Amino acid sequence: MNTQPGTAPDPKARVTQPLQAAPVDRPHVSGGAAGARIRFNRNELAGAFGDMGTDIPLLIGVTLACGLDATSVLVMFGLMQVFTGLSYRMPMPVQPLKAMAAIVISQQVTAAQLHGAGLAIGLVMLLLALTGMLDWLGRVVPKCVIRGIQLGLGLQLAGVALGKFVLSDGAMGYVLALAAFVATVALLGNRRFPAALAVVVMGLVYAFAFNLEGDALASSLGFHLPSLASFSPADMATGFVVLALPQIPLSLCNSVLATRQLAVDLFPERPLSIKRIGLTYAVMNLVNPWFGGVPTCHGSGGMAGHFAFGGRTGGSVVIYGALLVTCGLFLGTGFDHVVKAFPLPMLGVLLLFEALALIWLIRDVVGEANGFPVTVLVGLVAAGLPYGYVIGLIAGTVLWRLGRRARLVSPDAP
Repeated sequence: MNTQPGTAPDPKARVTQPLQAAPVDRPHVSGGAAGARIRFNRNELAGAFGDMGTDIPLLIGVTLACGLDATSVLVMFGLMQVFTGLSYRMPMPVQPLKAMAAIVISQQVTAAQLHGAGLAIGLVMLLLALTGMLDWLGRVVPKCVIRGIQLGLGLQLAGVALGKFVLSDGAMGYVLALAAFVATVALLGNRRFPAALAVVVMGLVYAFAFNLEGDALASSLGFHLPSLASFSPADMATGFVVLALPQIPLSLCNSVLATRQLAVDLFPERPLSIKRIGLTYAVMNLVNPWFGGVPTCHGSGGMAGHFAFGGRTGGSVVIYGALLVTCGLFLGTGFDHVVKAFPLPMLGVLLLFEALALIWLIRDVVGEANGFPVTVLVGLVAAGLPYGYVIGLIAGTVLWRLGRRARLVSPDAP
Protein backbone atom coordinates (compact mmCIF):
# COMPACT_ATOMS: atom_id res chain seq x y z
CA MET A 1 0.00 0.00 0.00
CA ASN A 2 1.25 3.47 -0.85
CA THR A 3 2.28 5.36 2.25
CA GLN A 4 4.10 8.28 0.68
CA PRO A 5 3.46 11.74 2.11
CA GLY A 6 0.33 13.48 0.89
CA THR A 7 -1.23 10.38 -0.63
CA ALA A 8 -4.75 9.02 -0.28
CA PRO A 9 -5.74 5.35 -0.19
CA ASP A 10 -6.41 3.34 -3.28
CA PRO A 11 -9.66 4.58 -4.86
CA LYS A 12 -11.20 1.13 -4.90
CA ALA A 13 -10.75 1.00 -1.14
CA ARG A 14 -12.46 4.39 -0.90
CA VAL A 15 -15.50 3.54 -2.99
CA THR A 16 -16.10 -0.08 -2.12
CA GLN A 17 -17.63 0.81 1.21
CA PRO A 18 -21.40 0.46 1.80
CA LEU A 19 -22.04 3.69 -0.11
CA GLN A 20 -20.99 2.10 -3.37
CA ALA A 21 -23.47 0.30 -5.55
CA ALA A 22 -22.38 1.18 -9.06
CA PRO A 23 -19.63 -0.50 -11.04
CA VAL A 24 -16.49 1.59 -11.31
CA ASP A 25 -16.71 2.56 -14.94
CA ARG A 26 -14.19 5.03 -16.26
CA PRO A 27 -15.27 6.15 -19.74
CA HIS A 28 -12.45 6.83 -22.14
CA VAL A 29 -11.77 10.54 -22.33
CA SER A 30 -9.20 12.13 -24.56
CA GLY A 31 -7.54 15.47 -24.23
CA GLY A 32 -7.47 15.64 -20.44
CA ALA A 33 -9.94 17.61 -18.38
CA ALA A 34 -10.42 20.24 -21.07
CA GLY A 35 -11.59 17.65 -23.57
CA ALA A 36 -13.82 15.69 -21.19
CA ARG A 37 -17.48 15.60 -22.12
CA ILE A 38 -20.04 16.50 -19.46
CA ARG A 39 -22.99 14.11 -19.38
CA PHE A 40 -26.48 14.55 -18.00
CA ASN A 41 -28.03 11.11 -17.56
CA ARG A 42 -29.59 8.93 -14.87
CA ASN A 43 -26.25 8.03 -13.32
CA GLU A 44 -25.16 11.67 -13.15
CA LEU A 45 -28.52 12.54 -11.59
CA ALA A 46 -27.99 9.85 -8.93
CA GLY A 47 -24.44 11.08 -8.37
CA ALA A 48 -25.75 14.59 -7.78
CA PHE A 49 -27.04 13.54 -4.35
CA GLY A 50 -23.84 11.80 -3.29
CA ASP A 51 -22.69 14.58 -0.97
CA MET A 52 -26.03 15.75 0.38
CA GLY A 53 -25.46 14.03 3.73
CA THR A 54 -22.58 16.40 4.41
CA ASP A 55 -23.85 19.58 2.81
CA ILE A 56 -27.42 19.89 4.04
CA PRO A 57 -26.84 19.50 7.80
CA LEU A 58 -23.91 21.91 7.73
CA LEU A 59 -25.68 24.48 5.52
CA ILE A 60 -28.75 24.44 7.73
CA GLY A 61 -26.70 24.49 10.93
CA VAL A 62 -24.62 27.48 9.80
CA THR A 63 -27.65 29.32 8.40
CA LEU A 64 -29.48 28.97 11.71
CA ALA A 65 -26.46 29.75 13.90
CA CYS A 66 -25.53 32.97 12.08
CA GLY A 67 -28.97 34.03 10.89
CA LEU A 68 -27.91 34.01 7.23
CA ASP A 69 -30.15 34.79 4.28
CA ALA A 70 -31.19 31.42 2.87
CA THR A 71 -31.45 32.74 -0.69
CA SER A 72 -27.84 33.91 -0.60
CA VAL A 73 -26.64 30.65 0.93
CA LEU A 74 -28.42 28.39 -1.57
CA VAL A 75 -27.73 30.45 -4.70
CA MET A 76 -24.04 30.99 -4.00
CA PHE A 77 -23.48 27.39 -2.91
CA GLY A 78 -25.23 26.17 -6.05
CA LEU A 79 -23.25 28.51 -8.32
CA MET A 80 -20.00 27.21 -6.87
CA GLN A 81 -21.12 23.66 -7.73
CA VAL A 82 -21.83 24.69 -11.31
CA PHE A 83 -18.50 26.52 -11.49
CA THR A 84 -16.45 23.48 -10.44
CA GLY A 85 -18.48 21.04 -12.54
CA LEU A 86 -17.90 23.08 -15.70
CA SER A 87 -14.29 23.87 -14.79
CA TYR A 88 -13.08 20.37 -13.88
CA ARG A 89 -15.57 18.30 -15.93
CA MET A 90 -15.40 15.66 -13.21
CA PRO A 91 -17.43 15.29 -9.98
CA MET A 92 -15.32 17.83 -8.09
CA PRO A 93 -17.32 18.57 -4.92
CA VAL A 94 -18.05 21.86 -3.22
CA GLN A 95 -18.68 21.60 0.52
CA PRO A 96 -19.12 23.96 3.46
CA LEU A 97 -15.88 24.35 5.40
CA LYS A 98 -16.40 21.63 8.00
CA ALA A 99 -14.16 22.73 10.86
CA MET A 100 -15.43 26.28 10.45
CA ALA A 101 -19.03 25.06 10.42
CA ALA A 102 -18.50 23.00 13.58
CA ILE A 103 -17.17 26.07 15.40
CA VAL A 104 -19.98 28.29 14.10
CA ILE A 105 -22.66 25.83 15.22
CA SER A 106 -21.17 25.31 18.67
CA GLN A 107 -20.11 28.91 19.46
CA GLN A 108 -21.39 32.46 19.12
CA VAL A 109 -20.19 33.77 15.75
CA THR A 110 -21.71 36.62 13.76
CA ALA A 111 -22.51 36.52 10.05
CA ALA A 112 -19.98 39.31 9.44
CA GLN A 113 -17.23 37.31 11.15
CA LEU A 114 -18.14 34.23 9.10
CA HIS A 115 -17.94 36.17 5.83
CA GLY A 116 -14.72 37.84 6.93
CA ALA A 117 -13.24 34.44 7.69
CA GLY A 118 -14.23 33.22 4.23
CA LEU A 119 -12.43 36.08 2.53
CA ALA A 120 -9.39 35.62 4.79
CA ILE A 121 -9.03 31.92 4.02
CA GLY A 122 -9.48 32.64 0.31
CA LEU A 123 -6.57 35.07 0.41
CA VAL A 124 -4.41 32.59 2.34
CA MET A 125 -5.12 29.78 -0.12
CA LEU A 126 -4.43 32.08 -3.09
CA LEU A 127 -1.05 33.00 -1.59
CA LEU A 128 -0.16 29.37 -0.90
CA ALA A 129 -1.12 28.32 -4.43
CA LEU A 130 0.72 31.12 -6.24
CA THR A 131 3.92 30.78 -4.19
CA GLY A 132 4.19 27.02 -4.66
CA MET A 133 3.69 26.29 -0.96
CA LEU A 134 0.83 23.87 -1.72
CA ASP A 135 3.11 21.73 -3.87
CA TRP A 136 5.74 21.78 -1.12
CA LEU A 137 3.17 20.68 1.48
CA GLY A 138 2.12 17.86 -0.83
CA ARG A 139 5.68 16.56 -0.62
CA VAL A 140 6.27 16.91 3.13
CA VAL A 141 2.94 16.11 4.85
CA PRO A 142 2.58 12.32 5.35
CA LYS A 143 -0.64 10.45 4.81
CA CYS A 144 -0.88 9.50 8.48
CA VAL A 145 -1.15 13.20 9.39
CA ILE A 146 -3.88 13.70 6.77
CA ARG A 147 -5.75 10.79 8.32
CA GLY A 148 -5.26 12.26 11.79
CA ILE A 149 -6.72 15.59 10.73
CA GLN A 150 -9.70 13.77 9.21
CA LEU A 151 -10.06 11.69 12.39
CA GLY A 152 -10.13 14.85 14.50
CA LEU A 153 -12.78 16.40 12.28
CA GLY A 154 -14.83 13.20 12.43
CA LEU A 155 -14.75 13.24 16.23
CA GLN A 156 -15.68 16.92 16.29
CA LEU A 157 -18.56 16.52 13.85
CA ALA A 158 -19.83 13.48 15.78
CA GLY A 159 -19.94 15.63 18.91
CA VAL A 160 -21.89 18.33 17.07
CA ALA A 161 -24.26 15.77 15.52
CA LEU A 162 -25.09 14.18 18.87
CA GLY A 163 -24.90 17.17 21.20
CA LYS A 164 -26.41 19.92 19.06
CA PHE A 165 -28.75 18.00 16.75
CA VAL A 166 -29.81 14.52 17.92
CA LEU A 167 -30.34 15.59 21.55
CA SER A 168 -32.10 18.83 20.67
CA ASP A 169 -35.77 17.79 20.69
CA GLY A 170 -36.48 15.61 23.71
CA ALA A 171 -38.27 12.27 23.42
CA MET A 172 -39.68 13.03 19.96
CA GLY A 173 -36.16 13.85 18.83
CA TYR A 174 -35.02 10.34 19.74
CA VAL A 175 -37.89 8.87 17.71
CA LEU A 176 -37.05 11.02 14.70
CA ALA A 177 -33.35 10.22 14.99
CA LEU A 178 -34.12 6.51 15.18
CA ALA A 179 -36.31 6.71 12.06
CA ALA A 180 -33.56 8.56 10.19
CA PHE A 181 -30.97 6.04 11.37
CA VAL A 182 -33.02 3.06 10.18
CA ALA A 183 -33.69 4.71 6.80
CA THR A 184 -30.03 5.59 6.33
CA VAL A 185 -28.83 2.07 7.13
CA ALA A 186 -31.50 0.50 4.92
CA LEU A 187 -30.71 2.72 1.92
CA LEU A 188 -26.98 3.20 2.31
CA GLY A 189 -25.46 2.49 -1.09
CA ASN A 190 -28.78 2.59 -2.96
CA ARG A 191 -28.36 4.72 -6.09
CA ARG A 192 -32.05 4.78 -7.01
CA PHE A 193 -33.12 6.08 -3.59
CA PRO A 194 -30.15 7.84 -1.97
CA ALA A 195 -30.20 7.57 1.81
CA ALA A 196 -29.60 11.28 2.39
CA LEU A 197 -32.43 12.23 0.03
CA ALA A 198 -34.82 9.85 1.79
CA VAL A 199 -34.02 11.34 5.21
CA VAL A 200 -34.43 14.88 3.89
CA VAL A 201 -37.84 13.96 2.40
CA MET A 202 -38.89 12.39 5.71
CA GLY A 203 -37.84 15.51 7.54
CA LEU A 204 -39.74 17.74 5.13
CA VAL A 205 -42.89 15.65 5.55
CA TYR A 206 -42.61 15.98 9.32
CA ALA A 207 -41.93 19.71 9.09
CA PHE A 208 -44.92 20.34 6.82
CA ALA A 209 -47.18 18.18 8.98
CA PHE A 210 -46.30 19.57 12.42
CA ASN A 211 -44.09 22.67 12.34
CA LEU A 212 -44.85 24.73 9.24
CA GLU A 213 -47.67 27.18 8.73
CA GLY A 214 -48.81 26.77 5.15
CA ASP A 215 -50.04 30.35 4.73
CA ALA A 216 -46.76 31.85 5.92
CA LEU A 217 -44.79 29.56 3.64
CA ALA A 218 -46.96 30.24 0.60
CA SER A 219 -46.80 34.00 1.07
CA SER A 220 -43.00 33.90 1.17
CA LEU A 221 -42.56 32.13 -2.16
CA GLY A 222 -41.38 34.15 -5.14
CA PHE A 223 -38.29 35.35 -6.96
CA HIS A 224 -35.46 36.54 -4.72
CA LEU A 225 -31.84 37.50 -5.41
CA PRO A 226 -28.90 37.06 -3.03
CA SER A 227 -28.24 39.92 -0.64
CA LEU A 228 -24.93 41.73 -0.53
CA ALA A 229 -23.00 41.16 2.69
CA SER A 230 -20.97 43.68 4.63
CA PHE A 231 -18.11 43.09 7.04
CA SER A 232 -15.30 45.18 8.45
CA PRO A 233 -11.54 44.61 8.66
CA ALA A 234 -12.11 43.80 12.35
CA ASP A 235 -14.63 41.10 11.38
CA MET A 236 -12.09 39.70 8.94
CA ALA A 237 -9.34 39.65 11.59
CA THR A 238 -11.60 38.00 14.18
CA GLY A 239 -12.89 35.52 11.63
CA PHE A 240 -9.35 34.61 10.65
CA VAL A 241 -8.27 33.89 14.23
CA VAL A 242 -11.45 32.16 15.41
CA LEU A 243 -12.56 30.35 12.23
CA ALA A 244 -10.02 30.37 9.40
CA LEU A 245 -6.91 29.42 11.38
CA PRO A 246 -8.41 26.17 12.75
CA GLN A 247 -9.75 25.38 9.24
CA ILE A 248 -6.55 25.86 7.22
CA PRO A 249 -4.78 22.58 8.21
CA LEU A 250 -7.92 20.56 7.45
CA SER A 251 -8.30 22.31 4.10
CA LEU A 252 -4.68 21.66 3.20
CA CYS A 253 -4.92 17.97 4.07
CA ASN A 254 -8.41 16.98 2.98
CA SER A 255 -9.62 19.68 0.58
CA VAL A 256 -6.40 19.93 -1.41
CA LEU A 257 -3.95 17.06 -0.93
CA ALA A 258 -6.36 14.14 -0.44
CA THR A 259 -8.80 15.45 -3.08
CA ARG A 260 -6.06 15.74 -5.66
CA GLN A 261 -4.81 12.22 -4.96
CA LEU A 262 -8.29 10.74 -5.22
CA ALA A 263 -8.96 12.63 -8.46
CA VAL A 264 -5.74 11.24 -9.94
CA ASP A 265 -6.69 7.74 -8.81
CA LEU A 266 -10.24 7.88 -10.17
CA PHE A 267 -9.50 9.87 -13.34
CA PRO A 268 -5.88 9.15 -14.33
CA GLU A 269 -6.53 10.37 -17.88
CA ARG A 270 -7.33 13.88 -16.63
CA PRO A 271 -4.20 15.59 -15.26
CA LEU A 272 -4.92 17.66 -12.17
CA SER A 273 -2.46 19.70 -10.11
CA ILE A 274 -2.50 20.66 -6.45
CA LYS A 275 -2.09 24.28 -7.48
CA ARG A 276 -5.27 24.23 -9.57
CA ILE A 277 -7.35 22.87 -6.69
CA GLY A 278 -5.91 25.56 -4.44
CA LEU A 279 -6.77 28.27 -6.96
CA THR A 280 -10.41 27.25 -7.38
CA TYR A 281 -10.69 26.93 -3.59
CA ALA A 282 -9.37 30.51 -3.33
CA VAL A 283 -11.64 31.89 -6.06
CA MET A 284 -14.77 30.47 -4.41
CA ASN A 285 -13.95 32.13 -1.10
CA LEU A 286 -12.92 35.41 -2.67
CA VAL A 287 -16.37 35.64 -4.30
CA ASN A 288 -18.75 33.97 -1.83
CA PRO A 289 -18.53 36.37 1.15
CA TRP A 290 -19.61 39.47 -0.79
CA PHE A 291 -22.94 37.85 -1.73
CA GLY A 292 -23.77 36.25 1.61
CA GLY A 293 -22.55 32.75 0.78
CA VAL A 294 -20.98 30.34 3.25
CA PRO A 295 -17.23 29.65 2.97
CA THR A 296 -16.65 26.57 0.80
CA CYS A 297 -13.99 24.03 -0.09
CA HIS A 298 -13.41 20.86 -2.08
CA GLY A 299 -13.18 17.48 -0.34
CA SER A 300 -12.03 13.92 -0.95
CA GLY A 301 -15.07 12.44 0.81
CA GLY A 302 -17.41 14.46 -1.37
CA MET A 303 -15.73 13.29 -4.56
CA ALA A 304 -15.92 9.69 -3.36
CA GLY A 305 -19.62 10.20 -2.59
CA HIS A 306 -20.52 11.64 -6.00
CA PHE A 307 -18.47 8.93 -7.72
CA ALA A 308 -19.96 6.09 -5.67
CA PHE A 309 -23.52 7.16 -6.46
CA GLY A 310 -22.79 7.26 -10.20
CA GLY A 311 -21.17 10.61 -11.04
CA ARG A 312 -18.42 10.26 -13.64
CA THR A 313 -18.39 13.76 -15.19
CA GLY A 314 -19.06 17.29 -14.07
CA GLY A 315 -22.71 16.75 -14.89
CA SER A 316 -23.47 15.42 -11.42
CA VAL A 317 -22.34 18.55 -9.58
CA VAL A 318 -23.83 20.85 -12.26
CA ILE A 319 -27.23 19.18 -11.72
CA TYR A 320 -26.83 19.48 -7.97
CA GLY A 321 -25.86 23.13 -8.25
CA ALA A 322 -28.72 23.96 -10.61
CA LEU A 323 -31.22 22.47 -8.16
CA LEU A 324 -29.79 24.55 -5.31
CA VAL A 325 -29.80 27.76 -7.38
CA THR A 326 -33.42 27.15 -8.41
CA CYS A 327 -34.47 26.56 -4.80
CA GLY A 328 -32.63 29.67 -3.70
CA LEU A 329 -34.08 31.97 -6.36
CA PHE A 330 -37.69 30.87 -6.07
CA LEU A 331 -37.98 29.25 -2.63
CA GLY A 332 -35.25 31.06 -0.71
CA THR A 333 -37.42 33.06 1.66
CA GLY A 334 -39.65 30.06 2.15
CA PHE A 335 -36.55 28.00 2.80
CA ASP A 336 -35.95 30.12 5.89
CA HIS A 337 -39.22 28.78 7.30
CA VAL A 338 -38.36 25.22 6.27
CA VAL A 339 -34.92 25.46 7.88
CA LYS A 340 -36.39 26.53 11.20
CA ALA A 341 -39.08 23.85 11.05
CA PHE A 342 -36.89 20.97 9.89
CA PRO A 343 -36.29 18.37 12.66
CA LEU A 344 -32.65 18.76 13.70
CA PRO A 345 -32.33 15.20 15.08
CA MET A 346 -32.75 13.82 11.55
CA LEU A 347 -30.03 16.11 10.24
CA GLY A 348 -27.87 15.00 13.13
CA VAL A 349 -28.06 11.40 11.96
CA LEU A 350 -26.84 12.38 8.48
CA LEU A 351 -24.01 14.39 10.00
CA LEU A 352 -23.13 11.47 12.28
CA PHE A 353 -22.75 9.14 9.31
CA GLU A 354 -20.47 11.66 7.63
CA ALA A 355 -18.42 11.83 10.82
CA LEU A 356 -18.15 8.04 10.93
CA ALA A 357 -17.10 7.97 7.27
CA LEU A 358 -14.26 10.40 8.06
CA ILE A 359 -13.18 8.39 11.10
CA TRP A 360 -13.22 5.16 9.08
CA LEU A 361 -10.63 6.58 6.68
CA ILE A 362 -7.91 5.77 9.22
CA ARG A 363 -8.22 2.09 8.32
CA ASP A 364 -5.44 2.30 5.73
CA VAL A 365 -2.84 3.38 8.31
CA VAL A 366 -3.79 0.97 11.10
CA GLY A 367 -0.97 -1.42 10.21
CA GLU A 368 1.76 1.24 10.17
CA ALA A 369 4.00 0.98 13.24
CA ASN A 370 4.97 4.64 13.06
CA GLY A 371 2.04 6.10 11.16
CA PHE A 372 -0.94 4.84 13.19
CA PRO A 373 0.14 6.29 16.57
CA VAL A 374 0.77 9.61 14.84
CA THR A 375 -2.71 9.45 13.29
CA VAL A 376 -4.38 8.86 16.65
CA LEU A 377 -2.34 11.58 18.36
CA VAL A 378 -3.07 14.13 15.63
CA GLY A 379 -6.78 13.23 15.72
CA LEU A 380 -7.06 13.70 19.47
CA VAL A 381 -5.10 16.95 19.39
CA ALA A 382 -7.18 18.29 16.48
CA ALA A 383 -10.48 17.45 18.17
CA GLY A 384 -9.60 18.42 21.71
CA LEU A 385 -7.28 21.44 21.74
CA PRO A 386 -7.76 25.07 20.72
CA TYR A 387 -6.14 25.44 17.29
CA GLY A 388 -5.70 21.69 17.42
CA TYR A 389 -5.64 21.34 13.64
CA VAL A 390 -2.65 23.66 13.37
CA ILE A 391 -0.84 21.98 16.26
CA GLY A 392 -1.67 18.50 14.97
CA LEU A 393 -0.47 19.25 11.43
CA ILE A 394 2.90 20.57 12.58
CA ALA A 395 3.53 18.19 15.47
CA GLY A 396 2.33 15.13 13.55
CA THR A 397 4.57 15.84 10.57
CA VAL A 398 7.60 16.37 12.83
CA LEU A 399 6.92 13.21 14.86
CA TRP A 400 6.43 11.09 11.74
CA ARG A 401 9.68 12.30 10.23
CA LEU A 402 11.60 11.74 13.48
CA GLY A 403 10.20 8.23 13.74
CA ARG A 404 11.01 7.52 10.11
CA ARG A 405 14.58 8.74 10.61
CA ALA A 406 14.96 6.58 13.71
CA ARG A 407 13.81 3.48 11.83
CA LEU A 408 16.24 4.22 9.01
CA VAL A 409 19.10 4.55 11.51
CA SER A 410 18.05 1.39 13.40
CA PRO A 411 16.29 -0.82 10.85
CA ASP A 412 16.02 -3.70 13.35
CA ALA A 413 14.13 -1.60 15.87
CA PRO A 414 10.64 -2.91 16.70
